Formats: sequence, structure tokens, C-alpha cells
Amino acid sequence: MQFIDLQKQYRRYQPKIDARMRAVMEHGHFIMGPEIAECEQALAAYAGVKHAITVASGTDSLEIALRAWGIGPGDEVITVPFTWISSAEAIGLVGAKPVFVDIDPLDYNINVAKIEAAITTRTKAIMPVSLFGQMPDFAQINVIAEKRVIPVLEDAAQSFGASQHGRKSCAFSTAGSTSFFPAKPLGCYGDGGALFTDDDELAAKMKAIRTHGGVKRHHHTLLGMNGRFDTLQAAVILAKLPHFAAEVEARSLIGARYSELLKDVCETPAVRPGNVHVYAQYTIRVPDRDALGAKLKEASIPTSVYYPKCLHEQPVFAYLGYKWGDFPESEKASREVISLPMHPFLSEEQQDRVVAAVKMALK
Repeated sequence: MQFIDLQKQYRRYQPKIDARMRAVMEHGHFIMGPEIAECEQALAAYAGVKHAITVASGTDSLEIALRAWGIGPGDEVITVPFTWISSAEAIGLVGAKPVFVDIDPLDYNINVAKIEAAITTRTKAIMPVSLFGQMPDFAQINVIAEKRVIPVLEDAAQSFGASQHGRKSCAFSTAGSTSFFPAKPLGCYGDGGALFTDDDELAAKMKAIRTHGGVKRHHHTLLGMNGRFDTLQAAVILAKLPHFAAEVEARSLIGARYSELLKDVCETPAVRPGNVHVYAQYTIRVPDRDALGAKLKEASIPTSVYYPKCLHEQPVFAYLGYKWGDFPESEKASREVISLPMHPFLSEEQQDRVVAAVKMALK
């Protein structure tokens, strides 16, 4: 059994994927070829925003957005400590200071009630992370941000395809950022990502920063980076995108079925009212996560842990001065969560096998 079955997905879409990639090989425009603009138009239409800007990775997308806002040394950006390091890494890479806010144990996303207390005169952005495949309460977050005139950057690396009250992830904030790492809900066959916004000026800056700070060759208006998306990877996304809505629906159904079958033996994911969860990871919570993982391994059931350490525990962020106990919900979650096999092609038979193994292990 695969934790994420990318091979099965490839076999499903192989003729379209192969044809799209072959077209790139034939025209030879491997950097910023015609598929880039086509992919960006398709992604923007899917998300329901004016602009999509493809980039080299989900990490680059965060950094590019922060640079476009002019965020740097002396500035602060609010995010969470229970996430992949990219969220805070991008803040540090522009010279700003990550300021952590604890999570809500219900959905592992930022505790909205704690945001205002973390805002200072140096706060230049709020970066909520839509962890595991669903969004936090963006209506409340945006009220706080608008009152303080602070932009919001959704780190939607795990939630592309999710929605809240009918509106898509990456369309709720000043800018949205996602990742096309192969294991993501919409993945390519390498690194990649995208930024989303309705702000024309911000989009122009992000496009320039992506390409060494300029949109015209040999004319650089900003300090930029090489953050371009490969044309071959855009071709893969274009081949997969027509099937994505069906995959999102399948993920939602599989996640709901998991929860129904496991609700009596462990803590299953809570879905916020109005949310469609894409279950980038189907993550349960148990007191002895390591013991469960060991027993599932014996049963040939693959698992993964997102994330075994909080960011304030990482040596690279020791300078921030946080200590154990500062973020109790994040710390507790990091020691208790474990993710089960999850992808849109998981059969009921496979799912039943996972559920039976979990129940046996937790007896």
C-alpha cells in the first residue's frame, strides 16, 4: 500500500501528461514557455482570483510575497509554530522576525483569538497556515488585519482545492501561496508553487521578483530571485488540473469515511462549519503515537508524522527566545498526531484494511 499513490494517478492520466510533456520537449521553450501563461490563467480561474503567478517552489512563493510587500529587517510576521519550516523560514530569509501564535486544537490552524495580542507596531503581515487541508476562519482573520491595515498571506501549501463557504483557498486573503510538490493535493513532478491575488500592483511586483526583479530583460526594478516555474512542470499541472475537482470530491468522501469508521477509537479531524477539507494528510491523534506507528508498520500500513517538532524547538529559531510551554497546543499536537494513507484513489478495501489495523493496534 502506498501512503500517496502517485503512480496510480499517473497511469490514470498518462496519455494527457505524456502529450503535454512531449509538446514542451518538441517546442523547446523550457523556461517561461507558453505553458506557463496557460497554466497561470487556468489556476487563477480555478481559484477565482485575477492573478496566479507560478514559481519554483512553495517556499519561494512565500518569500516572494513578503519581498513584494517590502518586509525585511526590523519587521515582524505572525505565523504558527506547528507547521513545516518553510512558513517561518521565508520570514527569516527576508530578514524579518517570525512571531508565533499557538494553534486551535480543533483544526490545528492558528488560534484566531490569540492573533491581536501578538500584533505590535512592527507587525507587517499575518501568515495563517491552512494545515492538513482546511482553512482557518478567514472572515475573522481579515477583520483583524483590515482594522490594523496589515496584509494577510495564506500559506495554502496543503489546502489548494479546499474551500470555505464556497470560496476557494488562496482567494480569501491579500495573497495566497500554494505548493505543487508531488505529494500535495495538486502536485507536479518536481518542485513548484504559485501565488494568487486580486491586487494588480502586488501581482506585478511578485512577477518581477520571481524573475530577477524585472519583467523586461536587462531591466531590473526590484531586487529579485530566480524563482521561475519550469515549463515541463506547468505541462504536468495543465494535464492534471481538469481532473482536480473530481479528486477534491474523492478526498472529501474518503476523509469523511475514515472519520466515521475511526470516530470511536481515536481523535479524528474536525471539519469547521462551511469548510471543504481536501485532506492533504488524513491526520488522527492518539496519546501514544509512536506505539501506533510501530504496530501499523508491522501490518505493512505506511504512516507519516507532520510534524514531530514545533518550530520554536528548532535550533535555527533559538534566537527568538521561545521556550517549551509557550505554545502548549502546538507542542501537544506535535507529540500526538499521525497521518494515515490518503489520496483520491484509495479504495474502500484499502481503507478498510487501514481502519482494521488502527483498531487492532489501539485495542
